[in-house]
Amino acid sequence: MASHYGDYQLEIHLDGLTGVVPSRPFTFAELERRAAETLPPWVWSYVAGGAGDEHTQEANTAAFRRWGLYPRMFVGARERDTAVDLCGLRLPSPLMMAPVGVVGLCSQDGHGDLATAEAAARTGVPMIASTLSQDPMEEVAARFGDTPGFFQLYTPTDRELAESLVRRAETAGFAGIVVTLDTWVTGWRPRDLATANMPMLRGHCLANYTSDPVFQARVGADAPRDTVVAHWAGVFGNPLTWDDLPWLRSLTDLPLIVKGVCHPDDARRAADGGVDAIYVSNHGGRQANGGIPALECLPDVAAATDLPVVFDSGVRSGTDAVKALALGATAVAVGRPYVYGLALGGADGVVHVLRSLLAEADLLMAVDGYPSLGDLGPDALRDLRA
Repeated sequence: MASHYGDYQLEIHLDGLTGVVPSRPFTFAELERRAAETLPPWVWSYVAGGAGDEHTQEANTAAFRRWGLYPRMFVGARERDTAVDLCGLRLPSPLMMAPVGVVGLCSQDGHGDLATAEAAARTGVPMIASTLSQDPMEEVAARFGDTPGFFQLYTPTDRELAESLVRRAETAGFAGIVVTLDTWVTGWRPRDLATANMPMLRGHCLANYTSDPVFQARVGADAPRDTVVAHWAGVFGNPLTWDDLPWLRSLTDLPLIVKGVCHPDDARRAADGGVDAIYVSNHGGRQANGGIPALECLPDVAAATDLPVVFDSGVRSGTDAVKALALGATAVAVGRPYVYGLALGGADGVVHVLRSLLAEADLLMAVDGYPSLGDLGPDALRDLRA
């Protein structure tokens, strides 16, 4: 499947000939700066902040600078093939949108989940929709168009509720279930503590619960917000063990992807337990400080099984995505950059960010002589610290 993502650059230059200058940034630093000026402080702290002194969050991004990509000449990479196979799906590119629990609050109209889904439909970049959503999953999935979407599950302690959420995702047309393993309890986040803010405790981003028949049966019809929040807080976090994996696997015939795996032994055991893909992530440094950058974990996890590997944490550019692919990722999910685009321009802002990331990756592959993702491997990189 030939890639033409780099044509976005040509569109911009042609528009410039008629005096049209882009209104949205192209670099992460400028996206971040402008989003900080746009979002309310309590939303900004939740999106931008990390655990502890944010060392791991910073290390995630710095890890990409360890690697340099060799340019290869006489390749003639006029056409680039960026298509990937993920859990039986043929995707036009390896880019995905990572689940972000408060994305609904990051658009000006308070329906950021819907805007993100619309951007997925317009770009072909799949959205992994969070359990913590401002709009019910059915309404989010209805905006995907022909682009497959994935549902991210924060597994509640109430197994019947977990089953209901998964069944609803199946019925809504999601193409897979992503189970997040590292967030059964919230990590130590000083920025959120400084604003005494946890959006869900204020009743935000609970639409998937309040619209769920099992949850409704637990709290009663027309329950006041305090009752809803109290029940949610009581069932949200489930510290899953390996004994729970057979039950998780039994919930659905959809592809099951486990998120938060950073050790090769865990990857092997998850594969033996019947999961369909491994998702390498340290939650962008938001959950645990003092950890290993997720990118440093990627090669060993990718080598541990034959399963596809999704990767996120620290991806800020198309170049970062290419490096992650070379280190073993099948697909690369981006988080904060698209959220900042959403804050600045709704669905149009997300589309701009995604097209920019895809264009940069495509043009990098063209210039450096990598005509397909299959040409990207560890030998395409040099460890600059060696």
